Amino acid sequence: MTVEPHTLTGAYAVDAVTEEEAAAFKRHLRGCPACGQEVRELRETAARLGAALAAAPPPGLREATLTEVARTRQWPPLVAAVRRARSSKQPPVRIALWGAAAAAVGALVFGLVTTNNGPESDPAQQQLASVNSVLTAPDASTVKDAAPGTTTVVTSRSRQKVVVLAGDLPPLAPGKAYQVWLIGASGVHSAGLLVSDGPHRTRPVLADLPGAIDRVGITAEPAGGSRTPSTPAVAMIPLV
Repeated sequence: MTVEPHTLTGAYAVDAVTEEEAAAFKRHLRGCPACGQEVRELRETAARLGAALAAAPPPGLREATLTEVARTRQWPPLVAAVRRARSSKQPPVRIALWGAAAAAVGALVFGLVTTNNGPESDPAQQQLASVNSVLTAPDASTVKDAAPGTTTVVTSRSRQKVVVLAGDLPPLAPGKAYQVWLIGASGVHSAGLLVSDGPHRTRPVLADLPGAIDRVGITAEPAGGSRTPSTPAVAMIPLV
């Protein structure tokens, strides 16, 4: 490999490496748990973003993208920071890499679906554009629930928005639905219901982020939703 293996997590997660690079990176993963975790997170995010809104790319998109890649300057590697001791005030480089890669995945998905249609031609595309603006915000912060069926929450204080990507939650009885709550000193606010988008998959929830919110919770409520949570939370994710 002619590049630092730590910088290939994003490309490897979306199968954008050569066979030689893939084989070398697999060997690298055996001794690098941080890269292994990052690859798993990136694959999960890419799958959820891709499933949020699928659209057939136009002819020639791949060739046009590869042409741009060949003449576009890449960011310098961040591996030097991995080897350097950091203070407790500095965020881990793995998290920084994950944030940048997640933003790139979000931008890629948005670019694919908006190539065929203008951003105002479809409400679903407008929704995806809003989700993408949160994922790519300079201050985007990503937190994941540690429990099985991981739920991912991305917040942007500058845009005052939050995106909730629910994990594989337990199935509900008929007449029930999962509801997302924003919780903090300002009270408990409903962010909306989780809408099914296929087996074991829900659409991303995008909501305004009131001030003083420090947690996101998910509860099982009646199908039409509740004014306040009526059952214990099945997921509770603290925000940073």
